[in-house]
Amino acid sequence: MLKAMTLSAIRRYQKNGGAKAHFNISCNFSPSCSEFTHQAITKYGLVKGLFIGVKRIRRCNNPDCVTVKSDPLP
Repeated sequence: MLKAMTLSAIRRYQKNGGAKAHFNISCNFSPSCSEFTHQAITKYGLVKGLFIGVKRIRRCNNPDCVTVKSDPLP
């Protein structure tokens, strides 16, 4: 139930504009950090998926990055 609520919250965040609308920033990776976290939670479960997602988010938003890097889920 908590997993479903978390995935629903991620989808709602994406539907409402994601990082661009909420923080006025763009993700440096493809797929976006929210999509990557959604995929990780779906594949690995809530705890491990959130851990993987947070690690990815910590690497995101490098202001010196000029291109979007491909970084799929392992």
